[in-house]
Amino acid sequence: MKTDALIQALAADHATPPPSLGRGMALALLVGGALTLALFLAVLGVRANAVTSLGSPRFVFKFVATGILALTASALVLRLSRPGAPAPLWMLLVAPVLLALGVAAELVSLPASAWLTSLFGTTWKMCLVFIPMLSLAPLAAILLALRRGAPTSPALAGMVAGLLAGGIGAFVYAAHCPGDSPLFLAAWYSLTIVAMALVGGAVGSRMLRW
Repeated sequence: MKTDALIQALAADHATPPPSLGRGMALALLVGGALTLALFLAVLGVRANAVTSLGSPRFVFKFVATGILALTASALVLRLSRPGAPAPLWMLLVAPVLLALGVAAELVSLPASAWLTSLFGTTWKMCLVFIPMLSLAPLAAILLALRRGAPTSPALAGMVAGLLAGGIGAFVYAAHCPGDSPLFLAAWYSLTIVAMALVGGAVGSRMLRW
């Protein structure tokens, strides 16, 4: 190839902007969420009394808490992917504070003799299996999307990606889980989401390094 032709080809490549990180993240969430939903419907499905349970504040609270976590983590992970962009980590405290208020309300409303039953429920082992399982596809998709960016702290970006993926997995699993107590949510949902954050941090520290 002649020099002039090579220069023109490089200029043409440069003139074609890559897909924005925002669009890439939206696509990652769409694909990851769709895969999670498909797996959920194939393996678990919505619990039988889900419609009538919509009248229960405890049932709805699960979706509010996990949804807020996913929303705040998604906003933060986009900021972390851009060098120099402010990353208000305090956003990650919104969901835990809300959960703490829910736990406090539960402790006040229930007799102490019922606390242990509410904490463990009957399906805590299922949470430890299915929430991470439902979170894997979103985590992989989010990390791939983050490779378009340039996070100055790959491990932190990966951890927030894990929180986002864990929030998505927990949000979807909540439609099946019979445990509606905020105590149950604080113990087992939180444990699995933190585990996903650690996985995301470990993978992100290598995958997102530049």
